Amino acid sequence: MVWQMPPSSNGSNKRFEFEVWDSWGHIINPINSMRKRGCTITMPLQSIRVLDLSRLLPGPFCTMILADFGAEVIKIEEPKYGDYARGYEPKVDHTSVMFHSLNRNKKSVALNLKEEDDQQKFLELVKEADVLVESFRPGVMERLGLHYEVLKEINPRLVYCAITGYGQTGPYAHLPGHDINYISYAGLLHLMGEREGKPIVPSVQVADIGGGAYPAVVGILLALMEREKSGQGQFVDISMMDGVLSWLQATLPNYLMTGEEVKRGEQMLSGGLACYEVYQTKDGRWISVGALEPKFWKVFCETIGKQEYIGKQFVPIDEQYRMKHEIQSIIFTKTLDEWMELFEKVEACVSPVLSFSELEKNPQVQSRKMIQEKQNLKYISNPIKLSRTPGAIQSRAPKLGEHNDVFLKKEE
Repeated sequence: MVWQMPPSSNGSNKRFEFEVWDSWGHIINPINSMRKRGCTITMPLQSIRVLDLSRLLPGPFCTMILADFGAEVIKIEEPKYGDYARGYEPKVDHTSVMFHSLNRNKKSVALNLKEEDDQQKFLELVKEADVLVESFRPGVMERLGLHYEVLKEINPRLVYCAITGYGQTGPYAHLPGHDINYISYAGLLHLMGEREGKPIVPSVQVADIGGGAYPAVVGILLALMEREKSGQGQFVDISMMDGVLSWLQATLPNYLMTGEEVKRGEQMLSGGLACYEVYQTKDGRWISVGALEPKFWKVFCETIGKQEYIGKQFVPIDEQYRMKHEIQSIIFTKTLDEWMELFEKVEACVSPVLSFSELEKNPQVQSRKMIQEKQNLKYISNPIKLSRTPGAIQSRAPKLGEHNDVFLKKEE
């Protein structure tokens, strides 16, 4: 099928051939739909052009969200290696599957921003851009002469988003770091783990995605909305440490008001309650219990044969741990399947802890089309489900510099 993209700001109109999926997982044919209903299909961000200078995870995840909903995202990559994520294993077509997943629907232009000629080409792209996303440490773009104060003179409507570990200000602004460092400074890692045990590093990049990418999407969209009123762009300063700190709404306010230090493994939602815990089954598997409400706790206790625990849901911490020990001994008497057969007949907020292979086959995941396959690649779908203008996976990740001829003016 053929999808005709809307004209770019320079008046050109390119045509691309591919199947298009909506975010519900249905293959759609925009041209037939247009013919049947006599209307055009407009994606929410299809008139927005984004220059993406970021690499690895936070920035590319942010611009992936924008691209899924129609923004024209142009990755600006270093000519020799490009985004470092291209080289990770495993690979499909000489490019990592992680890169394919994060950079679908995007285009690639290879430029060396340390060279004057390529800087001029970049500045030409800035003139027609709506958004710029970068994830360099503060000072890098200044040294290149391409920082916001310069670019806004070229394009006053530009929304410039910088995603960094610690933000543009403060004593840590210029420090290097990674996810583990940001969650450490934000106090989150201190809370993760068992009572009297060491902090446990999370298996997903909390700061990169939750503290960086998603706040960046929100900040960009807010700035674009405000631009409709003022006609002016602005600088969006995203600190991954700030983003993680903002997640502590269920714990940090308690300390701020009482001054009582929070202890690992003793908070209500991180190990302090027997009704909110993970227990091992006879076959070495695990179930998670989230029976926070008294009605769910009552059903849970009845199902495991411990009715005497119903009135002890919120007893002090030492008693909680005694209950945990007893509950664990009971859960260890049956396999995961045996327990789930019992709990699937009642409402107690009990779930199996799934592996990736089980996740892929899970009926809820399949119903929501959260994993989709296209041209021998499996993608994690966009979690934002719009009913009228859904996101779509339209094209595979670009090869390095694949679109140089499209966007860069040739020498006379």
